[in-house]
Amino acid sequence: MMKNAATRDLYGYWDNLRAGRPAPERVDIDPAAIRRVLGDTFIVEIDKSHTFPFRLAGTRMCALLGRELRGASLLDRWTERAALEQLVMAVSGDMTARVVTVRAVTEQDHQLDLELLLLPLHHRGKANARILGCLTPNEAPYWIGLHPIARFEIVAVEKVVHGETRAAQSRRSTALPAGARRYGHLTLVDGGKAHV
Repeated sequence: MMKNAATRDLYGYWDNLRAGRPAPERVDIDPAAIRRVLGDTFIVEIDKSHTFPFRLAGTRMCALLGRELRGASLLDRWTERAALEQLVMAVSGDMTARVVTVRAVTEQDHQLDLELLLLPLHHRGKANARILGCLTPNEAPYWIGLHPIARFEIVAVEKVVHGETRAAQSRRSTALPAGARRYGHLTLVDGGKAHV
């Protein structure tokens, strides 16, 4: 489920732009059309070494990470680099968008939940060339721009099919409480009303 307005806006723009094609062309992206979400938006290149360098990164994203990101690797600061690499290649391979729930932590132990959107892009007619995306925090704490994110962790991944998300995989670092069990994407907790 796309929780953040920026995620929904960018997905809607991308979906309209592709007009029935698997993905739009990189040159079709008009920054003025997405100016409201441009600060959270990025484009990465799918390179042969799979480092995925940023070709473009918005100002809010750079503030979140405390540096200019152009040329840096998308995989930097991710605890599960291999999982993120596989995810980017899956988006590029099946030409289907993914929404990723992300947890981020700073060196000062500030925590922040974010939403990552990954969208395939063609570049000069070539598929598997670029990824358009956005990384948006669920809130705007005071410390953004002061304390950079030190590491990101993937919490859950959903595939977007016809504008609706479907669970693709889930990663939970927290243990379930006693009496709780998981069924698919649901967590059931034993309990209920006590009769006196």
